[in-house]
Amino acid sequence: MAAALARRGVEAKEIEDIADLDVVHRGLLQRQESLRAEVKSLSKDVGAAKKSGDEAKATALMERSRLIGDEEREAAHEADAAGEALHGALLLLPNFPSEETPEGLSDANNIEISRWWPGKEDGEAEPTYSESQRVPHWDVGEELGLLDMERGARLAGSMFPLYRGKGARLLRALGAYALNAHSDSYEEIRPPSLVLTETLTSTGHLPKFSEEAYHLERDDLWAIPTAEVPLTSMHRGEILEEASLPIRFTAQTACFRREAGAAGRDTRGLLRVHEFDKVELFAYVTPDQAHEAHRDILERAESMLRDFGLHYRVLDLCCGDLGGSAARTFDLEVYAPGCDQWLEVSSVSWFADYQARRANVRFRPQEGGSLEFVHTVNGSALAWARIWAALIETGRQSDGSIELPEVLGPFMGSTTIPAR
Repeated sequence: MAAALARRGVEAKEIEDIADLDVVHRGLLQRQESLRAEVKSLSKDVGAAKKSGDEAKATALMERSRLIGDEEREAAHEADAAGEALHGALLLLPNFPSEETPEGLSDANNIEISRWWPGKEDGEAEPTYSESQRVPHWDVGEELGLLDMERGARLAGSMFPLYRGKGARLLRALGAYALNAHSDSYEEIRPPSLVLTETLTSTGHLPKFSEEAYHLERDDLWAIPTAEVPLTSMHRGEILEEASLPIRFTAQTACFRREAGAAGRDTRGLLRVHEFDKVELFAYVTPDQAHEAHRDILERAESMLRDFGLHYRVLDLCCGDLGGSAARTFDLEVYAPGCDQWLEVSSVSWFADYQARRANVRFRPQEGGSLEFVHTVNGSALAWARIWAALIETGRQSDGSIELPEVLGPFMGSTTIPAR
């Protein structure tokens, strides 16, 4: 365990402190049980003394039982406090990285495993971009009346975008296209946008990332940062039959993130926002099904980027750059020529049984034996704010109009957004 966590940058001292907490907790539990047993024994002795008519002895024993009972309650209180501290410390530990996850403690150690662009299969060189495509989406969006960041800020504060006209329709078209594309294998869900604390804890977002989440203190509800959160808890506390697995869900939701660590960084346009729409793919699987489920979500996300004709790359994240719950993650990044940046639009992750243990989702093996925890797999297909930005920039023509991918035509009515 220590070696696996060290690959993620967890220091040995942190693990030693947790082990010490466990020793303290176990010792307090043993003391509590010992005192409880002594109280029970004294209760029998009191009965025996009364039966023999020795009231003085019975009174003395009852007084001793009362005092030990007070000690037992104090020990129980201390054991509970130590247990809560131990549980809290364990919740902060990240998942073990898979054996295949690249070594390294920062994004500099991520490995680019592939890159795609239109025409690559035909031997065409990696694209260069025209001057018209080098205009950032926030300028294009304002020019064409597609994006109004100023009014969005007026309504909700900075980093809350407002889409207008065909800009809003493009956002809707992307979601409709994606949900249709995944309907062959994934059941569509429309989950709540607000969830309980235990729901957000099940995915590993709490307690570690509480500063990144929006919390409605009055109702003790949390705005979801991703549809992964409610989907992971769809079968929380249940036992599934192995024959029912895999169980696959897809959902489009609004996602809310404080982006607390982003002060002054990538805050123009849609590069980093507090609210964005995203289609998520999620699966409960057996351990043997996990690899194929992970591959399926990655392939679906890549297929959509190819349908959109977007220049993208696939990164295999190193141990230190994994999300806290993940054992293995592939990130998809599209190139936005107007921003001149690679923008993350999907993280496709296998979590092993890390989330299932928190959510207590198990399955009964067909061949019998003990119950096992399911594995969970999840990925975005896709996150729309940055896809929107990349499409607007990549599709901009020399006359200022925008040409959109043909696959969006049925949902947009036209693949051209005219210049003004």
